[in-house]
Amino acid sequence: MNKTIRRASVFALLLVLALLVRATWVQFYDGKALADDNSNRRNAIQTYSRPLGNIIVAGNAITGSTRTKGSDLAYKRTYTDGKLYAAVTGYASQAYAPTQLEGIYTDLLNGTDNRLKTVMDTLTGKRADPGNVLTTVDPDVQKAAYRALGGNKGAAVAIDPKTGKILAVVSTPSYDPSSLTDANTAGIAWKQLNADKDKPLTNRALRQPLPPGSTFKLVVAAAALEDGLYKNVDDPTDSPDPYVLPGTVRPLTNENKSAPCKNASIRRALQYSCNNVFGHMAVQLGQDKVKAMAEKFGFNDDAQDVPVRAYASVYPSGMDKAQTGLSGIGQFDVTATPLQMAMVSAAIANGGKLVTPHMVSQITDSGGAVLQNYDDDADSKEIVSSSTAEQLQSAMETVVKEGTGTNALIDGATVGGKTGTAQHGENNSKTPYAWFTSFGKSDTNGKEVAVAVMVEQSDAARSEVSGNGLAAPVAKAMMQAALK
Repeated sequence: MNKTIRRASVFALLLVLALLVRATWVQFYDGKALADDNSNRRNAIQTYSRPLGNIIVAGNAITGSTRTKGSDLAYKRTYTDGKLYAAVTGYASQAYAPTQLEGIYTDLLNGTDNRLKTVMDTLTGKRADPGNVLTTVDPDVQKAAYRALGGNKGAAVAIDPKTGKILAVVSTPSYDPSSLTDANTAGIAWKQLNADKDKPLTNRALRQPLPPGSTFKLVVAAAALEDGLYKNVDDPTDSPDPYVLPGTVRPLTNENKSAPCKNASIRRALQYSCNNVFGHMAVQLGQDKVKAMAEKFGFNDDAQDVPVRAYASVYPSGMDKAQTGLSGIGQFDVTATPLQMAMVSAAIANGGKLVTPHMVSQITDSGGAVLQNYDDDADSKEIVSSSTAEQLQSAMETVVKEGTGTNALIDGATVGGKTGTAQHGENNSKTPYAWFTSFGKSDTNGKEVAVAVMVEQSDAARSEVSGNGLAAPVAKAMMQAALK
């Protein structure tokens, strides 16, 4: 064999080896990436080749699957009371990536979760029967919130303070997830929903932090009591009225000009929602102490999973004293979700301890065997001392009995709350946000609930926009449903 033939043979052998290496790489590495690619039609065909598992509320499935016609996707997702539960379920779509619980538990609901596989499934490669997601949602509380919010743009969250179970998650205006499930029609619905100026696809309860206004005063009061700045909620504070923000000529005025806010105690300052008291208190404490307390309640947490990832509520850093004063009344760059403000009330109602909020109780296989019990996994941490919690409970009860939150009073229950009306737009040029956060405790059956409601926009005249007028009635309806 001459040199030219030998060289050609070696070169051909190298080409064959290169092809073998490339084929191996594609099969065992690129192959998995291609198989997992969302654009791979085969994945959708497999996912919708049979009915999905279900999301369960109080023992009843609020999802289902129905047979399609004329499509290689044999089944599509359906929803019972879709608009009512959209903020909980999200959607499972043949055309778009799933969201909310549908997205988090995709593998469980389509049967590809390895925890579902039996030994025989593993040997044969057969896809397991899909599992189910059991939520903590109370349908009566969910319906009460949805009806009470009505045509308003807003959101509401209810939590059981003792267990951390989320009893309701509502965002309005809502949408019907069923409109997005069919690949043939989802595109039209998707365009309409995204073009809607009211943004119905936004989960306002978990994923839209807004200025919390005076509801944030509960956090500042907690910081002052824990720090020892004031020994109890009935001690007079050092609070000039008007209070001029440091380094400015701007007085921090109160909504009620005749309210007894000068040197008012924490109880009276919460009762009348005195801005001068809490603005000055935040400056006295300093932003670092207020921030530390806010973060204990859950602010600035980028990994707040319930299990849906909630947007972080924010208490800012790097403020001057005037900005710190504004932060003390829930303004400047302070933002919060309704979930976060419900967590504040839940911790106060539960003796200062916050149990991890969660809206999934268990996940099971198709036969009902529990794969994970989130109720057992829920931990708790002390946010404030029991003494501070008891004092704040008492002060919040005064707000409802004699102060700005009287629309939340419930016969046969002990109710405490805090109103908030947060400025919106430059120089408060837009309609303010109306807030209410509260707790309720039945006087007869031991049930408890913590609630937060935010009304972003309503048909009410600007002069009528208030936490007590718009948000407290929603909270009352939710608490009544939870405590019955």
